[in-house]
Amino acid sequence: MQHFNGIRPGECKSMKLIITRPQIDAIGLAEKLRALGHEVLSAPLLDIIARQDVLIADLPYQGICATSANGLRCLSSAMNVHIPVFTVGEQSAAAARAKGFQNVTAEGGDVDGLVHYLSNRLKSRDKPVLYLSGAETSGDLEGQLAKYGYNVQRVITYDAVPCALDSQIDDIATCDGVLLYSRRTAKLWSDELQRLKRKAIAMNLLHFCLSPQVAQALPQNWPRSVARMPTEKSLLALLDLASEAE
Repeated sequence: MQHFNGIRPGECKSMKLIITRPQIDAIGLAEKLRALGHEVLSAPLLDIIARQDVLIADLPYQGICATSANGLRCLSSAMNVHIPVFTVGEQSAAAARAKGFQNVTAEGGDVDGLVHYLSNRLKSRDKPVLYLSGAETSGDLEGQLAKYGYNVQRVITYDAVPCALDSQIDDIATCDGVLLYSRRTAKLWSDELQRLKRKAIAMNLLHFCLSPQVAQALPQNWPRSVARMPTEKSLLALLDLASEAE
């Protein structure tokens, strides 16, 4: 069994955990972790910048898709709130409801799961589907739905700009684990530690990964634990496993 900053899994249920999510996404997660008895260090790897004057064509959309909450949060155009909205999880579903949408479904857990659901749910190939996203995405929802014959109109509502970790690297070295939600953030995390010549820190951290795809973006020898399902609930369940005795 590997040690993480002196804490052996099973010896202590409380850990000091790094949240790498953008600040707006980190708030609720930090509250959950503190409620579980953990200490939290917020070290965002991305800054969300909403795009201004985004135009959305006035078309008879049969549905709106979002693979991140920020795609909806950064929506500035007024839309028909009765259009069905399909998201990958509860956080993005909550963002849709906050925008006033009344018919919201969270399904799939990730892009592949949402595409599978939509391919069985959306019957019309004639009416377009609106996809609200950032400039960079973790999967090709637009391309996958197009293979099923759907007309997907992708609109980029925000940019996710990388953040440096220089000012927090010493605090990061005192932590026990880091939560990683996407391939991009996992890659940025790895790149930052290498840029700062602090790769050794990673060997004392347990990397809690939302999916196998996220874990694959890390160097092979970095300690990791991968959620069984690509959901936050499954990811947080890993924390209990890490603190249980063998």
